[in-house]
Amino acid sequence: MGRLLALGILGTLACAQIAAAQTGSVTGTISTTAKGAVPIRVTIDQKVCGAELPDEAIVATAQGQLANAVVILTGVKRAAGAEGTVMNDKCRFAPRVQLARPNSSVKTSSKDPVLHTTQAQLENGRTIFNVAIPVPGITISKPIGAAGVIRLNCNTHPWMRGWMVVTDEAAAISGADGRFTIDNVPPGTYEARVWHEALKGAPQKITITAGKPTEISFQLK
Repeated sequence: MGRLLALGILGTLACAQIAAAQTGSVTGTISTTAKGAVPIRVTIDQKVCGAELPDEAIVATAQGQLANAVVILTGVKRAAGAEGTVMNDKCRFAPRVQLARPNSSVKTSSKDPVLHTTQAQLENGRTIFNVAIPVPGITISKPIGAAGVIRLNCNTHPWMRGWMVVTDEAAAISGADGRFTIDNVPPGTYEARVWHEALKGAPQKITITAGKPTEISFQLK
């Protein structure tokens, strides 16, 4: 039994190595010279939220590496993943930015002992759902529609913002160091687009080669 299990693991690893050799990846850094805004002054539920909160519209290191930017490879389709979760945590949406699949669902919940609402709006301003979460621990699942960008708001705490980039294409979100990676990309030439809630950057044409990474960078303004 143990030998069969070992053989199965080795077979899985071999398949993964073959797949990696037949595909490539794109990796890179998102940066900016823009600076974040001053902290947000809290005027309601200060015992839970605190007296002020950081404005997270622009989160960048001192060297300019930018978090929460989304890189999308046009034409590289990906299968649906797990259902996303929007958490109300210390009067902020967590995560600030996440990826979602078209026509999937998202769960929303709260850790805060105050009333929150999770309102999801499309880019044209149309609300697709607006649910109240009066106590911690309640979890509500709601469907989302086609590809696009969804903005999350809280009617009780107007400074709260979150974003869902809805796409069936290969995509990644830059981390705190500004870095991102998209693996298992078939060889070819693609357009890499970047989205950020407050900044903009030009798309780039990139060529993916099997078996090795392609490095790119975006400077957002």
